[in-house]
Amino acid sequence: MKVNILQHTPDEGPGAIADWIHQNQHQMSIYYPAQFGVLPDVNDSDMLIILGGPMSANDNSSWIKAERRLISQMIDQNKPILGICFGAQQMAKVLGATVSDSHVKEVGWAPVYLKTNQIEGLASELVVLHWHQETFEIPKGATLLYSSEHLLNQGFIKNNLIGLQFHLEPKASNVHEMIINDYPYLANSVFHQSQADILHHQISEQNHTNLFKFLDYIAKK
Repeated sequence: MKVNILQHTPDEGPGAIADWIHQNQHQMSIYYPAQFGVLPDVNDSDMLIILGGPMSANDNSSWIKAERRLISQMIDQNKPILGICFGAQQMAKVLGATVSDSHVKEVGWAPVYLKTNQIEGLASELVVLHWHQETFEIPKGATLLYSSEHLLNQGFIKNNLIGLQFHLEPKASNVHEMIINDYPYLANSVFHQSQADILHHQISEQNHTNLFKFLDYIAKK
């Protein structure tokens, strides 16, 4: 399987997603559309992973619009997509939903709560990394996947499409990259966590276990 990853900023890489790809002996290619303006061809993509980034899905950059065209083509060909943070917001817009300011800034570690049993074996609660201030509506025909204390719409699932507002993919080294490069973004977070709080938080194995379950599910759907 050819798994194409869209990475939008240097400090938000695939993390444990790459482990799943390698363990399953899939082929991985990483594209950087914000930097180079290049996207994979839909006919050369068996699965698409869309990572996060500091930009907004409501921005008018040509590459953001081109990325949504690719998402639409993937959906038309019934190919699986996992979107994370900005990636999930891009998916939501393609599916006709609105992306807007959430009026609460979530940056740091906090729990999300499972809202559907559509995928078997998922943990009912996960402590995940949040790094966002925008949110999406749940697209028509999709199911609410997760909520948090401060934000209702933390994830959605629709057939072989999964969008997550939060991050399950980071390893400790990825969190370190995010902190040293983007630490000013912690200001005014509702969680009031310091750089040290976020860096020293122990990442639960459940995060990557659940991430792998999502990837297995959409790959086989």
